[in-house]
Amino acid sequence: MVEAFVRLLCPECGKDWETTPTDLPPHRDNFSCQGCGTTRRTAEFMRTERDLQTLKQFE
Repeated sequence: MVEAFVRLLCPECGKDWETTPTDLPPHRDNFSCQGCGTTRRTAEFMRTERDLQTLKQFE
């Protein structure tokens, strides 16, 4: 079985990384960048709409 992943991009510092959707809070909850500490809704860190849809499937 292939494991799902989502790509994230911090809107403040530009840090980009990948993680599994199960390691993230729901898309409407707050999430903080591991690089700069910026806190926003998890959905705002998704790099693409596809990444957001993948996250929503695992909620």
